This record gives sequence, C-alpha cells and structure tokens, in this order.
Amino acid sequence: MFETLSDRLESVFKTLRGKGRLSEADIDVTAREIRIALLEADVALPVVREFVAAIKERARGAEVSQALNPAQQVIKIVNEELVGILGGETRGLQFAKTAPTVILLAGLQGTGKTTLAGKLGRWLKSQRHVPLLVASDLQRPNAVQQLQVVGKQAGVEVFAPHPGASAAGQQAQPGSGVGDPIAVARAGVEHARRMGHDVVVVDTAGRLGIDADLMAQAAAIRDAVAPDETLFVVDAMIGQDAVTTAEAFREGVGFSGVVLTKLDGDARGGAALSVAKVTGRPILFASTGEKLDDFDVFHPERMASRILGMGDVLTLIEQAEKTFEADEAARMAERMLGPSELTLEDFLQQMMMVRRMGPIGNLLGMLPGMGQVKDQISQIDDRDLDRIAAIIRSMTPAERADPKLINGSRRLRIARGSGVTVTEVNNLVDRFFEARKMMKQMTNSLPGMRRAAKRATKKGKKGKGGGGAKAARPPRLPGGLPAGLPPGFDPSALKLPPGLNPDLSNLKLPPES
Repeated sequence: MFETLSDRLESVFKTLRGKGRLSEADIDVTAREIRIALLEADVALPVVREFVAAIKERARGAEVSQALNPAQQVIKIVNEELVGILGGETRGLQFAKTAPTVILLAGLQGTGKTTLAGKLGRWLKSQRHVPLLVASDLQRPNAVQQLQVVGKQAGVEVFAPHPGASAAGQQAQPGSGVGDPIAVARAGVEHARRMGHDVVVVDTAGRLGIDADLMAQAAAIRDAVAPDETLFVVDAMIGQDAVTTAEAFREGVGFSGVVLTKLDGDARGGAALSVAKVTGRPILFASTGEKLDDFDVFHPERMASRILGMGDVLTLIEQAEKTFEADEAARMAERMLGPSELTLEDFLQQMMMVRRMGPIGNLLGMLPGMGQVKDQISQIDDRDLDRIAAIIRSMTPAERADPKLINGSRRLRIARGSGVTVTEVNNLVDRFFEARKMMKQMTNSLPGMRRAAKRATKKGKKGKGGGGAKAARPPRLPGGLPAGLPPGFDPSALKLPPGLNPDLSNLKLPPES
C-alpha cells in the first residue's frame, strides 16, 4: 500500500545522502518534496502541515547542524515523526477487571467488520482467551450467516439467536420476527457471563454512508452493553474519507481505538497516516489480507520502518516464533550445523517451514534494504517452491538421502513424475550440492555454531513437555537458526539504515562453553 510513498521518500533521501552539510535551501527543498509525497499519498492536509513543520523545525536545530552525517539525522527525524503520526507507542486491548470484556465493532458497511470479528476472535483465542462473537448485524442480508461461517473457521463460538435480514429483503426491525439488534447484543453479554466466556466481540450493522439511524443504533448498542473497548473499523483504501468518517463516529458514538483493514490493497494509504493523528485514538490492529491469520497488533515504529524502506526484522522474527516449534527448529539447526551432511529431505522440510510463514515476497520485504530490489521481489512466484517440492517428492527415499545416486535415467524418471523438464531437475540438484558445500564451509569456519546447535537441541527437548518452556524460547530465524548474535557483537557493524534500532539485547547467543 505504501510503495508510492516509499519511492518518493527514497528519492528525497538520495539527494541528501551526498551532502556533507545541509543549507537552508536544502532543508526547504526536502520539506517541500516530503509535503508533495504525503499529499499524493492522500494524507489529510492538517496532518501534512504539522508533519512538515515539525521536520523543518528539527532539521534547523542543533541535532542536524552539529551531526557528523546531517542527511542521516534528517532521515532519523522523519522516521520519528512518522512514528508520532501513526500513534507513537503500541497499545494493546484494555481488558475488564471482571470478565467478560466487551469489545464493540463499529464502522461503515463494506469495511470488513464481520470478517474482522472472526480474525479478532481467532487472535484472542491464540492469546488464551475464550471469546464469544455476537451477531448484532441484523440489517445486512446474510450477515449473521457470514459471522457463523468465519466463527467456525476461527474455532470461536457465535451467539446468533436471530437469523437477521435475508437476501429476500426481510429487514431487522422490532416486531418483524428478525429481532432487535440491541436486545441481541445485551443477551450476548449475558450468555457470555453464564457460559464462562471472558471476551465478547459484538458485530454491529453499518451503512453505506453516515446517517442518523446508523449513529442512533450504534449508540444504543453501546449504552446497552457498556463496552470496555469500542473499535472503529476503517477501510485503509478510502483515503481522506476515512478521516471524515472517523471524526463523525467519534462525535456520534465514540471509540477507543482504530482497526485498519485491507492494508494489502494498492491504494495510497493516506488513512493509515491520518486517522490516528486526527482523531487522537490509537491504531490497535491491522488486517493485511483475507485469511483469518492475516491480522496482527499494529506497531507504529515498525510501520514507519517499512514506509522508509528499513524493513521489519522484529515482525519477521515474531512470525518465525509463531510458526516453528522449538524442537522442530532445534532439530533442523542440528541437521544444518551437525557433522552429517544435509539431505534433500532436510532441504524439503526447511523449505516447507519457511513456506508456512507466508508468501516469500512478503518475508523478503521485511528485510532492511529490500525496498531497493522490490521489482525483483515482486517477480518471485511461490509456485516455484511447489515445483521444487514436487521434484523432491518424486525421488525415492534413497535418492533424497544421497543425491549422488541420481544419474541420467533417474533424472528423466523424476522429471516425468513431477511434470517438469530434466533441465529443471538438473538445476535443482546442482544448486543443492553448491548450497550444501557452502553450508559445510560455513560450519567448519565457525566451530562455535555447532556447539550452539547442540545447546539448542537440548533446550528443545527440555521445553517439549513443559507448558512454560515455550515462553522462554529464544527467537529463531527461518530454517531453525538461532536469531542471535555472537557475544560482544556490535549492532552498528550491521550498517542498518538510520532509525532502525531493534532491541537486540535478548537475541544474543549463550557464551561458548
């Protein structure tokens, strides 16, 4: 979504990097280019004015004029101001002291509230809560049925005592036989209290536009259930209209936080850069796709890093932690760094582990500096991995364990079995031998890595049975390698772009024994 804005800002910073000092004219030109970039991204005008004014004021101050590298200092200022307009700090849900915690979803029709209810329920369940989804959208045809479907997919119970409006045109009105959405919401909270659910997510009706009926119904449901959190769901693709709608909901209903949906779209992204600053309410969650797991907590500093092309290493590590079990990762680390040679079976398992984390292009995009090669990344097709997997699965167990057995006739058989050409089989086998040779050279040159792998294997076996061991597991990168750094390693040696300062204190390997 932020590609256009990222490209414009990158071109601005390129002109700065070659300067030993910045003049007043340089600062004015930079501020003007940033202003144009933000306006083109459909960021609200008041936000643009405040943002550019803050950058100009700080750029003329001592932190830039006395810096050894003024250009990098300006980039750092832009990063910090971006974090500020995105909300500053990460804010989680505020849970009630006495269960159940009630979360009310509000917003216009078409923003994805119902799907979001399922995503939020799934996320709450992963956080060891027992959520209940309440179907109070009785106006949109088949909204109740949609919530029941996504609730089933998420493994979350849905409270839906009334079927709601049908496609035939039956409306949700008191006395119509469809039910009263206010009564349904109130009954849902009581049901959660009786059945032991500690979180209630109430899905409400929307409208195609802001009107008095919409606000009145949302306010009535709010008064009936007294929510601990009211989340305004906004489509990130609608630009400055999102700000207008957010202000109307803030005044008519009130909300405590914002959820951005459709961040995977190709719109200009102005809503994400405007809504938190204009409304004064933090962005709590972001939805980045149609799948139920395309949903996570919103981190302003990580989003700012992505916009400036600095990557998002911390999110990449967190995804790896959620995807890989400790014993699985430790076993793979031992295979890669141990005395025995890596086999094609190991290679296939490692590839499938990485594939579980999501599209390869998205993963590469989280690495620092990948914005400069995004055209190449966009050409990466995950189906290539499927073809590689098909080739390996067409081999016999003996061939996977010892690829040297694969002669000409075997390669022809493997190609026919996997539906590819013999050339593709040859390329895979050749690249595998090269990778295995390189891995062996790396392991021999860094003997401490093998000892680290052994320690990781022991920890994985110990943590397999204990419930609390998983929380103490160190972060791991794709393929099972520890996401740590050698003792005494200086993070500045990585030469990361300015502003990307992840907390590396908990990523250090244990001292070698």
